[in-house]
Amino acid sequence: MDEDIAIINRNTRISKIKNFFKKNLKKIITTIILILIILLSYFFYDELKKRKKDKLAQTYNSIIFNTDKFSQNEIKVKMLEIVNAKVDTYSTLALYYLIDNEIIKDNNVISELFDKIISINKDFELKNLIIFKKALYFSDKYSENQILEILNPVINSESVWKQHGLLLMGDFYFHKKQFNKSKEFFKKIVELKNLNPKIKNDVEIRLNRDFSE
Repeated sequence: MDEDIAIINRNTRISKIKNFFKKNLKKIITTIILILIILLSYFFYDELKKRKKDKLAQTYNSIIFNTDKFSQNEIKVKMLEIVNAKVDTYSTLALYYLIDNEIIKDNNVISELFDKIISINKDFELKNLIIFKKALYFSDKYSENQILEILNPVINSESVWKQHGLLLMGDFYFHKKQFNKSKEFFKKIVELKNLNPKIKNDVEIRLNRDFSE
């Protein structure tokens, strides 16, 4: 008897499953197709990104290893194309190349290019490094408020580049002979946790040497 009941229950479950699939067959097929499309799209997009990055790498390397084969304007155009392609590694390298070789000198253009590179970098520390480099580049060109505006995301974070940002502002004010402000930033550095020992030692020496009463 118990065996008969078990068989009936099993058959009932099988029947329910069959009915479920019959009623929802279109939905199930549609869901499977959508999942396959999403997976294929992801792999296709990933492959496109890889090919794009490889192409930019070839362009970048062909320029820096064969500089004499290109005119200054050709280099500028190609490097700008790499920057505007928004592929973090090579776009960043291209911007540094343009700056280091003084191919672009317009500060407004350089600022816009920095912002573009900052916006595409997802890595927290790499983004803060680029922000710091932007502030460093403009430290002798911009006003106090402009430099602080650039550096605020770094010096108000827990980034490893915070100490470098504070040091930059300390130096900025020191060279402007605003010694009280300079001292404030140097004191903030030595109060940091996980401070680079060399930076800590250098800053403590400067505090004792330049600000002792």
